Amino acid sequence: MHHRHRAAVTRFFQLLGFVVVSTALVVPIAHSGERSKAPAKKQQVNSANAKRAAPARKVATNTRAVRVTAKTAKAPTRVAFVPAKQSFGQMAGLHEVSDPLDLKSSVALVIDQDTHEVLLSKNDQAVLPIASLTKLMTGLLISQAKLPMDEPITITQDDVDTEKGSRSRLTVGSTLTRGEMLHLALMSSENRAAHALGRTYPGGLEAFVVQMNVKARLLGMTDTRYVEPTGLSSRNQSSARDLATLVNVAHGDPLLRELSTSPGYEVAVGPKTLQYNNTNGLVKNPTWDIGLQKTGYISEAGRCLVMQTQIAGRKLIMVFLDSAGKFSRLGDAERVRHWVESMPSLTAPLQARAGSNG
Repeated sequence: MHHRHRAAVTRFFQLLGFVVVSTALVVPIAHSGERSKAPAKKQQVNSANAKRAAPARKVATNTRAVRVTAKTAKAPTRVAFVPAKQSFGQMAGLHEVSDPLDLKSSVALVIDQDTHEVLLSKNDQAVLPIASLTKLMTGLLISQAKLPMDEPITITQDDVDTEKGSRSRLTVGSTLTRGEMLHLALMSSENRAAHALGRTYPGGLEAFVVQMNVKARLLGMTDTRYVEPTGLSSRNQSSARDLATLVNVAHGDPLLRELSTSPGYEVAVGPKTLQYNNTNGLVKNPTWDIGLQKTGYISEAGRCLVMQTQIAGRKLIMVFLDSAGKFSRLGDAERVRHWVESMPSLTAPLQARAGSNG
């Protein structure tokens, strides 16, 4: 029996040793599994972070793209600050000459139409480009030629402006009567209409330009030269004194008086009806009594205006050349009108003087 007791004790300790050994082996394996899982979790976290970070990088990329677009959009703004082309009058320093009325035109002349008294003069002998004031001579020749005003004239490619690239609503193929073309040329300064009038003159465009210069000489306009009938060329040049002579003669033509002072006019071109308006806003002003007018503009000439008008009981001829500013020629006319109205019995003309004009 003692022997069986010893055997049982021995088996107990064998079992205990087996359990201890098994536990020692299992625990490291369990720890090993935990360690192997930990990097996996870390890797998953990193992967998740990477996924969350990915959109952030996309946003940053999009932000850079927006900034590039913004820089591109600013480019045209910088181009807008390029200085405008100077007029001939500016290059000649004519704006340095001051006058008592602080006119914005570098050339001005106001005379009494009946007495030829000079009320105001400023650089009146300067010879400058006259832009669409040219059309006043164009209209005078067409009117005096007694050509049929109901004759249809069609705009051709020859009438398209290649000098300045100006636009026109009279497309190639448009047909109007000669009278309608003359109306648009004088009232709205329509370049293609004016060119078509010269092109369809007996003998053609060259003959018409010759007659423009012949007429100028007959009128004593010795400072004047024409090379085409629209005024788009800066080689069409004259002085304020010559233009005052032309205004006086043109005012004697009833047709030119009517068409140049017309506030607006509609023409039918094919299936469309086109509305044209006067380029001189003063014709719609009831405080003005304008008998004849013409405006003009190209960069070389600046803003120009000639008018026959009646102020304070006096018939006046006004000439403004090389005015700086879109509405400054009209402002100069208003300044002269207010001055004449405030001094109806003028005895001494206003003279411009050399010096700073501010």
